[in-house]
Amino acid sequence: MELWIPITIAAAFLQNLRSALQKHLQGRLSTGGAAYARFLYAWPFALVYVWGLHGIGGLAWPAPNGLFLLYCVLGGLTQILFTVLLLWLFSLRSFAVGTTFSKLELVMVAGLGAAILGDGLGLAAMLAVLVSAAGVVCLSLDRTRLTLGALLAGLAEKPTLIGLACAACLGASVVFFRGGALALGHDNVAMAAGFTFAIAVVLQTLMMGAWICWREPGEITRILRHWRWAAPVGVAGALGSVCWFTAFTMQNAAYVRALGQIELVFTFVVSVAVFRERVSRMEVTGIVLVVGAILLLLLAG
Repeated sequence: MELWIPITIAAAFLQNLRSALQKHLQGRLSTGGAAYARFLYAWPFALVYVWGLHGIGGLAWPAPNGLFLLYCVLGGLTQILFTVLLLWLFSLRSFAVGTTFSKLELVMVAGLGAAILGDGLGLAAMLAVLVSAAGVVCLSLDRTRLTLGALLAGLAEKPTLIGLACAACLGASVVFFRGGALALGHDNVAMAAGFTFAIAVVLQTLMMGAWICWREPGEITRILRHWRWAAPVGVAGALGSVCWFTAFTMQNAAYVRALGQIELVFTFVVSVAVFRERVSRMEVTGIVLVVGAILLLLLAG
């Protein structure tokens, strides 16, 4: 088994854990504040991790260059823009259609990766991406109680455009972060990924911090006040990001994000086995498509 596979599965599990921890912040913080907590409490961990790779692991420091910094800024900015656009989408009255289209991040990663980094996909991998995207859309349709007809009818509406912009920004951030790690030209994957993550999360903390101060005065104080729940969110997010960045550095980002959809399978299993929730045929169809796409991807790889 190639190393990027277990690393990606670990990243998906940690992302699922971070999402579960973030639920405890609901009611205590705004949606933007809960999103910012993952950056604010993650950057110290990121710096300690990179220092450990150098000081304890003996790995040489990378030599940052202009292209690396550009990719980090663009990656951080597009990830923050995704958050801002998603908040805007949720504020609209008819946001369900847009939310479904915002799930097409994987298709955006594949397209932007090919256009920006030259990361092409084989036929089997491209099919896996499309099948996975179809599965994610099925799950979103189930959660938003939309029909396929309603989804198609909403193609020209404003929420759809915002949803697609969300997907594009999230997909672009993944591609830019991979581009940043590769631009370092470092001979060690862990250091290249860790250094890129550290620089990116510091930039994101500064950029989104400025936005939070402008849009939601006092929210940072509340984030600090609720550190008992916010700090674990940041740590889980940082651990997950280390895994994501490492996997992105090792493999085509579209492959990584396609396999990363296993997070949805984790959520499905927990909801059925632990919470005994009832599932619909649409939800089962979505999970089957996602699992099928993951198996196809692994066989193709």
